[in-house]
Amino acid sequence: MNLGLTGRVAMVAAASKGLGLAIAKGLAAEGCKVSICGRNRPALETALAEIGGTARATVADVASPADVQAWFQAVTAEFGHPDILVTNTGGPPAGEWRDLTDEQWRIGVDSTLMSLVRLVRLVEPGMRTRNWGRIIHVTSVAAKEPSKLLAISTTLRSGLMALTRLQADDLAPYGVTVNAILPGHTLTDRQLHLADLRAEREGIDRAEALKRQAQLIPMRRLARPEEIAAPAVFLASEAASYITGVNLLVDGGLTRGPG
Repeated sequence: MNLGLTGRVAMVAAASKGLGLAIAKGLAAEGCKVSICGRNRPALETALAEIGGTARATVADVASPADVQAWFQAVTAEFGHPDILVTNTGGPPAGEWRDLTDEQWRIGVDSTLMSLVRLVRLVEPGMRTRNWGRIIHVTSVAAKEPSKLLAISTTLRSGLMALTRLQADDLAPYGVTVNAILPGHTLTDRQLHLADLRAEREGIDRAEALKRQAQLIPMRRLARPEEIAAPAVFLASEAASYITGVNLLVDGGLTRGPG
């Protein structure tokens, strides 16, 4: 299938590794001009080598309004106005709700919620003007399946499902779609960190913690980052022009309730 993405300009946040990098690689493979951001210059340089082509990178922390603005300006200067925005962040601080400090909650709000709000504010005027745009939020299965260990993520990402719907309704008349991907347990650095936390609490090693996590999934394995990237790339495509307001579970059947 021709996804109709050749020459489109894509911004992919927090894409020096993990899901962001996998999505950036997928978009580049479809002919997009890709700009990524991340906090670590060496990691970004490594990511650019993997993405290849015309990809560019900006050192930016998505929790910082100034950094987000600077990244957007760099993209428009290098490639023109973005056609595709993929919002993505590292996971907010992990822990049970009563154990997390006010500062940890604030960090979570800035990185997980406000980064998304600020990025969409920047890109949507140009998308509306051109009557074409794709906005994809990378959130988490925790939005549907509350996790005691991920109190901040669960709280904020549940709210992001509603915000996705609101943004989709607002922008649909202008040919701009807004959807969210809700990944399940995926083999990324974040998953390894959470496995270490579970291992410490349960008195087991990381390998056993990952094995137990996989056994909770009907497919009996964790996802590969590319398996999360593929539906995100499709949602960015011309072929997905009539899909908007969707919070798409990509979790190997983990979520038991209605999708």
